[in-house]
Amino acid sequence: QVQLVESGGGLVQPGGSLRLSCAASGMIFSLYDMNWYRQAPGTQRELVAVITSRGFTNYSNSVKGRFTISRDNGQDAVYLEMNSLRREDTAVYCCDGRRQNNDYWGQGTQVTVSA
Repeated sequence: QVQLVESGGGLVQPGGSLRLSCAASGMIFSLYDMNWYRQAPGTQRELVAVITSRGFTNYSNSVKGRFTISRDNGQDAVYLEMNSLRREDTAVYCCDGRRQNNDYWGQGTQVTVSA
């Protein structure tokens, strides 16, 4: 059974940093493209960052230069380093793994940026 479990969310002040983790199990992690999405109340889900199975990365304009996605295939994990956080980064962050017709999601972790 495939599982993706996010962790690392929490409350942080504007300008602060957080590092999210997504631990995968039950899948050949290295073969999957991994994505981080976020969704704030009343908004559409937003694709934040992508890292392909080959390690290529891409970011939404809203986080480019502040967030960094990385993966550790030995640990079956993907990470999202978030710096210079803003109030508008407040959302539930979910990781997503995709390969061919397979698409797996975690439950998400809440990130709240507030003074």
